[in-house]
Amino acid sequence: MSPPSPRPVLEVAETVLRTEANAILGLIPQLDAAFAEAVSLLRDATGRVVCTGMGKSGLVMQKVAATLASTGTPAFFLHPAEATHGDLGMVVRGDVVLAASFSGTTGELLQLVETLKRLAIPLVAMTGHRESPLARHADVHLPVAIDKEACPLNLAPTASTTATLALGDALAMALMEARGFTPEDFARLHPGGRLGKRLLKVRQLMHRGEDLPRVGRDTPMRDAIYEMSRKRLGITGVVDERGRLLGVISDGDLRRLLERDETLLRRTAGDCMQTAPKTIDGDELASAALGKMESHRITSLFVCDPEGVLEGVVHLHDLWGLELF
Repeated sequence: MSPPSPRPVLEVAETVLRTEANAILGLIPQLDAAFAEAVSLLRDATGRVVCTGMGKSGLVMQKVAATLASTGTPAFFLHPAEATHGDLGMVVRGDVVLAASFSGTTGELLQLVETLKRLAIPLVAMTGHRESPLARHADVHLPVAIDKEACPLNLAPTASTTATLALGDALAMALMEARGFTPEDFARLHPGGRLGKRLLKVRQLMHRGEDLPRVGRDTPMRDAIYEMSRKRLGITGVVDERGRLLGVISDGDLRRLLERDETLLRRTAGDCMQTAPKTIDGDELASAALGKMESHRITSLFVCDPEGVLEGVVHLHDLWGLELF
């Protein structure tokens, strides 16, 4: 008997995506009080969340561990086979183990469970079978039952691993909210990544101190121009005796003034400044500064405190390397 003709590749792809999407949607009616119990157990742990699983489930749990760690829940991945050959020393009192096995019968995990019980380490298990050994031995069981795998042979872990990953994400996000995790916390944990850079505050980027171009309102324009040139930002702030920002002078302002006023160098900064300058709070995000520059078609924003005292300046060039565009 000859094998059936292969289906069109797009048909196969659509079938796989629909099957896996249905597997994720099928998790919703399986949610119950156990999910909330698991979140509380993981949130209240004084140690780390130890994620574990074999084979494809192990790969999924590596990603779950990374997601937990990056969203405020200390976590790491422990290979169950390596655990029983010495790595179990990585697990200490106060930790909680989060294990995944669709069958719930994975030998390496069951062997690990015996040791966890002796150490009194709580276990949260994600399986597709409520009556499996792993589910029965768990302190909390989270079901990830599916109708079928996306594999045409219904053999390769596909829909089951997708469902497990989605449930792991749901746990991580629920924990993130339960911990009150903020954008600032995210930026602190992602200082080198694009997402973290988008969450940098203006205060972290601004020019301040000796690098901040500023002059008094009575400063002669010759000295104001020198300040602009020396600080190399093409702009200077004009402040009063208390350091409050009164106005700004930019390179563009200078060009326009020179076109119509030959006595420019005999005037003061206060005479030539543009009043009502655009400013931003130092605790605003870098992305907010970029948006404000774009909307007003300017290249610099001065940073002031609530009393209007000049604290710094951020230039468009300071944002170019942050991949905000």
